[in-house]
Amino acid sequence: MPPSFKNESDDLEAQLVRSAQQSPEGDSRAFEQLVQLHQKRVLANCRYLTRDETNFEDLAQDVFVKAYFGIRKFEGQSTFGHWLRRIKVNHCLNHLKQRERKTAIGFGEEILPEDDRLRVEPTVEKSLEDSSQRQRVGEVLKALPLTLRVPLVMTDMDDFSYDEVASALGISLSAVKMRIKRAREEFRRLYQEPA
Repeated sequence: MPPSFKNESDDLEAQLVRSAQQSPEGDSRAFEQLVQLHQKRVLANCRYLTRDETNFEDLAQDVFVKAYFGIRKFEGQSTFGHWLRRIKVNHCLNHLKQRERKTAIGFGEEILPEDDRLRVEPTVEKSLEDSSQRQRVGEVLKALPLTLRVPLVMTDMDDFSYDEVASALGISLSAVKMRIKRAREEFRRLYQEPA
């Protein structure tokens, strides 16, 4: 992405944030534009982080609701996108912890395979080529164990630093580095296998 485009995009985002913060109660037009800028990424990452095919859209909606009610407190010390990603990651991790308690599977344990008969495929329109590549990436991410998938998505899709991942997951920096290294190796191996 050329630097001028990125700066224009950042400027637009900052302008929309200021408008959303200053808008009268009930006027959500500026915030709706922020949602449009980030919706696809938040949806995809909620899906990849949680592997929850039935609830990822609800999780993404919850993230935007939290952001909507918290935007007046947003101080701009980071970009809105980074702030939104932190909300998303925390919300998805809380969802995973609640799901673990319900299914009595420990965070460090492998998740049991899902039953394909219960899965509902997404109905979003996509170009055929991009769709098949996204589908393959999604399948590979889904195949990774939770302990590898979450740190990988946080760093490679959400641009979190290793320190931020360690803090969010409550593990050491060396554990984060090892998990991400293993996740990337496993991702490459699985991606290169025939589908």
